[in-house]
Amino acid sequence: MNDSGATDSNMDALKADVDAVERKMAGEIDPGMRAVVVAVLVFLVLGALALPHTGDAKGYDVLAGDTIALDESIALPSRVFVWLSLVFGVGFSVLALVTRRWALAWIAVAGSAVATVFGMLAIWTRQTAQTNQVVGGSIGAGLVVGWIAIALLTFHWIRVVWSKTALQLAAEDQRRRAAAANEDDREWYHRA
Repeated sequence: MNDSGATDSNMDALKADVDAVERKMAGEIDPGMRAVVVAVLVFLVLGALALPHTGDAKGYDVLAGDTIALDESIALPSRVFVWLSLVFGVGFSVLALVTRRWALAWIAVAGSAVATVFGMLAIWTRQTAQTNQVVGGSIGAGLVVGWIAIALLTFHWIRVVWSKTALQLAAEDQRRRAAAANEDDREWYHRA
């Protein structure tokens, strides 16, 4: 009887350890080499702020909403795009890379995806501004580079988050198999 109690307590301890490891894995990401790609894209998003967004207005002018940006007739989608790129493309991406937290990676994905849409709208509004005789320059390199960088950042974050889901599923499957094997061992032990 003592052996049965010791075996059951060892199995319970093993199950608790496996559950703790699975919970830890569920909350973390391992981007691997994608971390380097994401870091480079974050720097590209930051660098795009120093490039001309529209006419004489650079990305940081649009971010600040100063007179240079106002003189170029910067529309709302451009302002929203720059802010979303900074908050999600840079801020949450850096936090997710440093902390390796899965929830932060999801926030970076969602925010970057929305920023990608607003980047396309910003480009579109600059193109239509030229046909509608609105004062201001045409599309600048900063807007295009920033939009491409945030779109690629979204793609790579999606890949990181999806690969994490596959890892979680594999760990869950392994835990189920181990539990089934332990149950078979218990049944055999109790029959013997």
